[in-house]
Order: sequence, then structure tokens, then C-alpha cells
Amino acid sequence: MKLQDILYKTKLISMQGNADIDITDICIDSRKVSRGAAFIAVKGTVADGHLFIDKAIENGAIAIICEVLPLKTNEVIVYVQVGNTAAAAAQIAHQFYRLPSQKLKLVGVTGTNGKTTVATLLYKLFTSLGYTCGLISTVQNKIGKKVLSATHTTPDAANLNQLLAQMVDEGCSYAFMEVSSHAIHQHRIDGLDFAAGIFTNITHDHLDYHKTFDEYIRVKKCFFDGLSMQAFAITNNDDKRGMVMVQNTKAAIKTYSLKSISDFKGKILDNSMMGLHIMVDEQEVYLKLIGEFNAYNLLAVYGTAICLGEEKHNILQHLSMLSGADGRFDYLVAPQSKIIAIVDYAHTPDALLNVLATIKKLRKGFEQVITVVGCGGNRDKTKRPIMAEVACEHSNRVIFTSDNPRFEDPAEIIKDMEDGVPVAARKNIFQSLTEKRPLKRLSVWQIMKTLF
Repeated sequence: MKLQDILYKTKLISMQGNADIDITDICIDSRKVSRGAAFIAVKGTVADGHLFIDKAIENGAIAIICEVLPLKTNEVIVYVQVGNTAAAAAQIAHQFYRLPSQKLKLVGVTGTNGKTTVATLLYKLFTSLGYTCGLISTVQNKIGKKVLSATHTTPDAANLNQLLAQMVDEGCSYAFMEVSSHAIHQHRIDGLDFAAGIFTNITHDHLDYHKTFDEYIRVKKCFFDGLSMQAFAITNNDDKRGMVMVQNTKAAIKTYSLKSISDFKGKILDNSMMGLHIMVDEQEVYLKLIGEFNAYNLLAVYGTAICLGEEKHNILQHLSMLSGADGRFDYLVAPQSKIIAIVDYAHTPDALLNVLATIKKLRKGFEQVITVVGCGGNRDKTKRPIMAEVACEHSNRVIFTSDNPRFEDPAEIIKDMEDGVPVAARKNIFQSLTEKRPLKRLSVWQIMKTLF
């Protein structure tokens, strides 16, 4: 495409050179630049793209989009100055890939917990209903039945639009994606046309990045503020901030709940290791997923499918046959040893509490609950002692282990967690860390062998 065409809708401060040139690619990473590409110098949380402008030109870039012009410019390169390169990258990518979000129905899921399960269930449901669909999630990305690896909950703007364009080329009618607070704040979803936005819940998370809970809420709300009049927003009416999220949206508002009046109402009739038996809009249905938190996830999926024009009984019939996302309340049973191992991605205090509360309801009264938990490095430190406290209060024994430490010392992460251990619970803590032996990540079955 012509440079002047992909700059459409981008607010320019200045330009040096001729915009009537052909652009073969757009890149945010200078290492991926090829001849004829436009390089967008985005200021990231780790590195500033402006430092790599010379490298991008060396690799073949013929246009540079930046916030600050280099002191020395190259006369054969076109320089475009903008106020915010992150926002510009999203608009440019959407234009370069020929507005892919307008050629399918794009549904975004945001909230602290449940994003992966809701997006995955929507993908599975609409695939089972006969549609070709795309999925963008923490666990994996999918185009039809093709599985692609996922490195971020929401990809950067260039990769995101490229992925959506591939979905369009493969004939996808729908794309279901997780929308993280980082992606909203970093403008990765700017310019996209969402057919729908779903709110799951909001609890303590990402304060390392957003600094305050109010700011975290504000950023999440921006997603719904940006929806168009042609879209719909579906929100959890049982979450005390559910209606706050949609109070300024232009989209049609729909609600779901277990406890309050809503458009899509559910009631749990039975919750066991065999699954959920729930009433959905006066219709009983048996589902494979377990736990109250999954009842909310299923209601969000059901309500979204109704709003997208699907028939109630057909939706529920297909939902009853679906399993959830990998790593979300997956369980393994060892009948001979009478051990049930439950694996869940819970990475916030509220998510961990939901999992342990669900296990408590499923217990028959004699089983011990042994919780293996860790916290990621270079992430919100304030939730570490809270997660440890939750684990100790709702378990018979607790093992602190290593999550992804990133650039932190795993031992320091453990110490942060230990601050939340109640004095009375300290004797129940089994810790896989000694001064002489490095912290190891253990499989569930390795831990079970250690204990029994």
C-alpha cells in the first residue's frame, strides 16, 4: 500500500519526504524490518523504538514513524512525526491490513478473571454451530482449526491486525479475543471495530503496571467507552462494578447474573465433580464445567450467543457438550490412591479463592486440600502475600513454588508470599526451597509423590 493511504486516520505533526511511496510491510520490531517496510518507533515498557531507528533503516526501512525526529535525518527516508506512536501503530496496522475487523464479527472479552475461558468457549460454541472462527487468547491463537502459539494475552497492534487479516483470508465469520488492560492502555486495540464487548469481573491485579485500582478500572472501562452504537456490551450484573463499566458506552447494554435481575439469568441447581446443573432462562441444562465462577462464564457465553442471533435451545445443547480452556480447573484422578489433582491458572487472590471455595463445596468432608501456588516475577507484588494468605486459610497444607520468575530472584518472590502467611498456619507450610537447593518447578504428580 501507499504510505499516504496507511496514514489515513493517523494524526500527524509533521512529515519529511514524499508519502506517495509503496510500503511492503509495517514493523514495530527493528529486527523484523525488511526492504520497503515502514518502521514505527514505539516507546515500550522495556525499550524505546526510537533507539533502533538507525537499525531499522539499515535493515531496509524506507519510512519512519516516530514521536521525536532524529537529530540527523536521511534524505532518502520519509519521516512521519506523530504525537503517540503506539496509537498510530494501531491505526496504521488496521489500514495496512485493509480493515480486517470490519470483515468479520470481532468479540472482545475483558475482566480480571475468566477471559480465556469465555473467549475459548465462544470459539468452541460457534465452531460447533458450523462457523469458521478465530481465537486470540492467552493459551493459544486459532484460525479455523489451525493452532498458532500465543506470546501475549493480546498481541501488539501489527501482529494483531495481521492475525485478523489471516482470519478473514481463511473465511472466518467470527473472531473471539481476550482484551487485556495492558492492551487497552498501550493502544493495541485502537481502530478495531468490535461487534461486542464482554465484561467478566474485576479484582486485584496488575497494580505493578496501573499503580492504583481506580486506574485499573478506568483503563478497563475505556474498552466499553470505545464501542460503537452498532455493537453490544454484555456485563456481569453481580459484579459491583459491572454497570460502571458500561455507564458511558454507546453500545446496547445487556446483563447476565446468578444473583440479581438481568437479561440472562442463571441459577445453580447442582455443582459437583461431574459438572454443573443449572437453570438458564427457565431451561435446565447440564454442563461439563465445574464451579460458580464457570457458571458466570457460561452465562456470558450464552448471552453473547443470543445477542449474536443464535437460538436459545441450540446454544444450550451445544454448550452442554463443551469443555473449558486448557489449564482452567483441569482435573486428574488417581482412583487407587484416591487423589484428585486440580490444575488452574488462578493468578489473582480472587481467582485462587474461587478455585479453593469451589473445591471446598465439592469435598465430602474427609479429603485434605493441598495447595501448590506460586507468583510470577516482575508483576504486581502487592498480591503475593494476599494469595499466600488465601491459600493458607482454605487449605490443609500449602506448598509455595516457582511460577515464571522472569527477571526476579525466585527466593525473593517466596519471601513476599511468606509475609501473608498467618502465624497459626506456618506449621502447615511445605516450602520447596532451601538455602543450598535452588527452587524448582515441580509437576503435580512429583509433589504428590513427595507428600505421600
